[in-house]
Amino acid sequence: MKNYLFLTLALLFSSSYAQNQVHQVLILNEGLYGYDSLVTVGSYDPLTETYTKVVEIDSSRFASDLIIDSTFFYVAADNKILKYHLDTYELLAEVNVEGVRNLAIHNSYLFASRGEYAVQYNSYLHVYDKNTLSYVFELDTINGPKAATQNLIVDQGKLYVAVNNGYEWGNEEGLVGVIDANSLDYISEFDLGDNGKNPDNMILYDNNLYTVNNKDWSGASISQINLETGTVVTKNISAAPTGCGTSCLKSDKIIFQISQDSLLFQWDLMGEDEDNSSEIGSFENFYELAEDKVNNKFYASSTDYVSYGNINIYDENYNLESTFTTGIAPGTIVFDVRQSLSLEELGIPNFTNKSSYI
Repeated sequence: MKNYLFLTLALLFSSSYAQNQVHQVLILNEGLYGYDSLVTVGSYDPLTETYTKVVEIDSSRFASDLIIDSTFFYVAADNKILKYHLDTYELLAEVNVEGVRNLAIHNSYLFASRGEYAVQYNSYLHVYDKNTLSYVFELDTINGPKAATQNLIVDQGKLYVAVNNGYEWGNEEGLVGVIDANSLDYISEFDLGDNGKNPDNMILYDNNLYTVNNKDWSGASISQINLETGTVVTKNISAAPTGCGTSCLKSDKIIFQISQDSLLFQWDLMGEDEDNSSEIGSFENFYELAEDKVNNKFYASSTDYVSYGNINIYDENYNLESTFTTGIAPGTIVFDVRQSLSLEELGIPNFTNKSSYI
């Protein structure tokens, strides 16, 4: 009887702990408006609800991206890429890259998009070794993107890169470049059409690639690229008098907010109307949005770019649950998701193993 009791308890513990958990939430604080303050990275513990500044980055005007890979995280900070340990926050490697904007990883390659106001580069996409950050390759403007790039997504051995030329007012582009992430060949481009200029965000969902486009900031649209057929469909957001300030994927909806507005909207990816957007409600003006898929939470940051930064946490129905203070201009929000500890790591005998059976 005792053995069956222990077995039952072990199975209960196993079912309780054999799941993914958000170990920490990393927040990239872009710094003071005007580029006069340090870029920082903060770590938020959802269990204890505590926020801690863990990294300071000097000599960069701002930062634009943070990604996690294995036990490391990488930061794109305007003029350099930095690699840190995910637990100790130790700086492990650094490389100077002028105009770096977004990052993506495939196997041992670290891809970096580039762009800058009033600057033209010979290459808008660099490739580095993710282990050492040593230079590997770059696609020049003859054999690669011909204008400033931004968001990057890797899927099925291909790298998709948003080519928006967003730093040259009035000359915005609306393209998504396709690169073989193994051979580094520039394969093709998707044209998002006249209404798909200036793609600001890219989202992958159900074998479709979606871009949220800011045009010339006189409106906004969403493009759908079917990765099986190559078909591109761009639809205008009728409620957008200007571009989108921020957006993210939440379940099967793209959540977005119009620049400088307080209304939050959602775009139904399953909808077939010409405009699939609907209003969620009125909130504050947000800077960044992110979904915690593990806990069904919704994170939204706010800032005045000068004196404060906050992150609000909402439940799945957008009810405010808590708020915590960060550095100034909390931008990229990334969830460090890990599997929970095993029974042995928790100090509980694994009674499902016959060798430990008494």
